[in-house]
Amino acid sequence: MTLPHDSELDLPYELAPEQIRCFRERGFVVLRQVLSPELLGHYESEISALVSKLNRNTRPMAERAPYFQAFIQVTNLWRESEPVREFVMNLRCARIAAELMGVRGVRMYHDQALYKEPGGGITPWHADQFYWPMSTGLSVTAWIPLQDTSLDMGPLCFSERSHERDYGRDLAIGPESEKRIGAFLEEAGLPEVGEPYALGDLSFHYGWNMHRTRANTTDRMRRAMTMIYMDQDMRLAEPRNPFQEHDRKTWSPGTEIGDIMAS
Repeated sequence: MTLPHDSELDLPYELAPEQIRCFRERGFVVLRQVLSPELLGHYESEISALVSKLNRNTRPMAERAPYFQAFIQVTNLWRESEPVREFVMNLRCARIAAELMGVRGVRMYHDQALYKEPGGGITPWHADQFYWPMSTGLSVTAWIPLQDTSLDMGPLCFSERSHERDYGRDLAIGPESEKRIGAFLEEAGLPEVGEPYALGDLSFHYGWNMHRTRANTTDRMRRAMTMIYMDQDMRLAEPRNPFQEHDRKTWSPGTEIGDIMAS
């Protein structure tokens, strides 16, 4: 299938040295107008249709556990749709991820749609790499909102330089992580940074960066697509918790501990 805008997905996005420095020092960076609103509008309808089709989080909000009040999560949409596959496998975002981390190439670990419903609760403080059995910290999440995203819709908020600290790396996302990590970051003087996103803006954050979102207090769905990238030479680490063991079986079938995650 040939889609419009496909050349845009393959064209380089020129990163300034200051943006790379900002990412490595702060643990995150927000880049403006990486993808055109027209391109995102084209793919949003396909992504949203799949989220609606595959979502199993259908209980009323008040009856859900806190994790499921935070967002609708649908993983590996690329397996369900050729248009989504073309979008998440785009060279532009992959190249940005490689240049930010300073590696010679990346692999996509997986994609996931994260939709926060009207009235959806906070996403508690956490680090993504808690869930991933990776041998180094050279992983990054690209967060791509699919509409203009005001602060009251719940865009990502990051803690500066938190990727350099070990605290909280043993905490799954939930009320306990929100309480304990939040208290640590405040005491350590690691500020929380959050800002609105215009359609076309993207953020990238290290797998060990601590981040959260506020609640969606609007009457609109906050739609976001994410891709997780890792250094192409990343090796499989011994799982340190049941979530990492699940990920080992799901995302790295046939890979032995210590081997490159290339399955």
